[in-house]
This record gives sequence, structure tokens and C-alpha cells, in this order.
Amino acid sequence: MTKYTFTEKKDTRSGFGAGMTELGRTNPNVVTLCADLVGSLKIDTFIKENPERFIQCGIAEANMIGVAAGLTIGSKIPFATTFANFGSGRVYDQIRQSVAYSDKNVKIAVSHAGLTLGEDGATHQILEDLAMMRAMPNMTVINPCDFNQTKAATIAAANWKGPIYLRFGRPVVPVFTAPDQKFEIGKAWMVSEGKDVTIVATGHLVWEAIQAAEILEAQGISAEIVNIHTIKPLDEKAILKSVRKTRCMVSCEEHQANGGLGDAIAQTLAKNFLAPQEYVAVNNSFGESGTPAQLMEKYGLSAKNIVEKALKAIQRKQ
Repeated sequence: MTKYTFTEKKDTRSGFGAGMTELGRTNPNVVTLCADLVGSLKIDTFIKENPERFIQCGIAEANMIGVAAGLTIGSKIPFATTFANFGSGRVYDQIRQSVAYSDKNVKIAVSHAGLTLGEDGATHQILEDLAMMRAMPNMTVINPCDFNQTKAATIAAANWKGPIYLRFGRPVVPVFTAPDQKFEIGKAWMVSEGKDVTIVATGHLVWEAIQAAEILEAQGISAEIVNIHTIKPLDEKAILKSVRKTRCMVSCEEHQANGGLGDAIAQTLAKNFLAPQEYVAVNNSFGESGTPAQLMEKYGLSAKNIVEKALKAIQRKQ
């Protein structure tokens, strides 16, 4: 398998901040809105350099979505920023009615997604957002894996016509993708080729999948890893090509098993190529307070869990 190493760890939300800084310098139509969480979204530099292109909406997320939708009428490209829980669950109606229904060019950029928000607990750890946004007509859903990919995804989002839900996180994670990568919305990234099992992962679980593949390799099992950074539109071609070769797969996501990446893949397999699939995801549960590492372990999202599910998937195909 392809060997990946890292020299530093950074939070993916800082990748968003770096992307916004670059957009502030290169795209005069980009504007930013925030619901009183400027520091958490890492957009301080954008605001400092472009104060006239920033709107502080306060703790009024529904209003922020409406303002963002209105800005698109004047050809602006608004990035509406807040925590994932507040930028999806709290404002679902406003997104549906004011953004998706009329296909407005709004970018909903959300941090602190999933369990790895950590100590803030279950009320902030949204695990249903990918399902909600994936079900929304006209909505593109992106969930990058590290600092560099988040920066590239942010820049790509500004050049994409239509609503986008861009999801990233709080904890520091390994930076292992190229800083000069080409990010293509809707196009999977082949992390490492293999022949015995396909591991499809998104977000923070891509690094866990890489570690799992190394464990499997030591056992004589060749795992193919596919990074699905775009949940919708899903790169069905890449997934089917891999699963037709390995004949079994594991889907990995920091999200509920219901309605997320795993279910999107299951639909694809059901329509095109039946093969055993195992899920690494949260099993119909809310989270709780704890460190990111503790929660990933307790809720079955670690490399060890991916190895277990990969072995089970391989056994099922025989």
C-alpha cells in the first residue's frame, strides 16, 4: 500500500481559515457571515484584511442564512459560518426554503462537527447533519479530511455554482495530503490501492483508515482506501470500480450510521453491484463529553474498529 506519514497536526477548521484568507485576497465577491464564533471558525485574518466584506450576525443563525441568501442576488458569494449543530439542525427550515429551494449560491461552512467536538458534549456533537444535508435537493455536501484538503475544498467551494454544506472539525489531526492538491468536487481520491477489501472513508476517519490498512497489511491483507470528501454528488464510478475488484467494503464516517456516507454507498451497491458492506459509524446514539480520542474509541470509530469490520466484510464474501 501507499505509505503516508505526517510531520504536523492541525485542525481542519484552520484549513478553512487559510482558504478564506486566500479567497479574501483573490475573489472580491466572497463575503463572510458569522454567528458570533469568529475565533472558532478561524476567519480573523479574512476579517482584518476585508472588514467591509464581513457581517457579524450574532447568535441568530436563522437570520444569518436569510442574509446570506439575499447577498447572492447581488452576485456575492457568501460563506455563512457557525458550529455544525447550529448551521444544520437549528436552521434546517431556512436552508431548505431560502437557499436550496431557490438554488442560491450560499456556502454553509461549519466547524465542530461530529463526536470530536469533545468536551462540549451531546448537545453540540451533531451526528445527523450529513444525512439532513444529503437529503436536500440542490445541496452539495463536502467533508474534507485534513488541513490541506479543507483549505483546497474551501477555495473550490467559492468556484462552485450552487449551495454547499462544507463540514470540518475542531481537533488537531495529522496533515497528510499535499498542500498543492487539486480538489475536484464530486471526485473521489484514491488514497491507496489494494485487492482484498475496499475501505471508503470521509473526514477524520480517512487517517484512521490509513492506519487500519497498515494493520491489515501486516496480516497479509491488501486494503484499498478511497477518500470520499464529497458525500453529494457521490463518486459512484470510483466506488463501484473499487468494490468490483475487492468484492467487499467498509464505509467509515464520524456520523450516524443512518443516512450518511454508508447509506449513500449502500444505495449505490443495491442498484449496481451487490457486495458485503460493513459500517464504521455511530450506532443510533447521541454522544457525550470526553476527549476526541476517548469518544472515537468508545463509539467504535478507531482504526481498530475499521480492521474488525474489514475482516468481517472479507469473511462475508467467501
